[in-house]
Amino acid sequence: MNNITYSAKKSEIQRKWYIIDAANKPMGRVATEAAKLLRGKHKPTFTPNIDTGDHVIIINCKDAILTGNKINQKVYRHHSGYIGGMKEISAKVMMEKTPEKAMMLAVKGMLPHNSLGRKSLTKLRVYAGSEHENQAQQPEIWNF
Repeated sequence: MNNITYSAKKSEIQRKWYIIDAANKPMGRVATEAAKLLRGKHKPTFTPNIDTGDHVIIINCKDAILTGNKINQKVYRHHSGYIGGMKEISAKVMMEKTPEKAMMLAVKGMLPHNSLGRKSLTKLRVYAGSEHENQAQQPEIWNF
């Protein structure tokens, strides 16, 4: 048997641009598709230790839906590092004020928590509306 494992090289990686429309879709489903594209898991040349992913543009984040009762129960928390520095914001307020940040956090949580995940996150662009400024890259629409 001749079992050869393929390993992608940086010079062989070809990146595409994809658009995901989040209108009337669950935020988690959109985030998983975006994370899959950012990692490059949809490609036959996927290599776990190399960033083989593509660029992703998510539009219409303000129209993404949270299933169940998450809109009322989910709370985003972060800490300033100082005593009593816990900040909390509900999902309802986050979706009204900054839906882009909510989507970005959802995708960030589905990527690896290491330097490879941080590098993958730089290829993500998130927009609240349907307009984006990346027409020059000729992005393809990703349907799921």
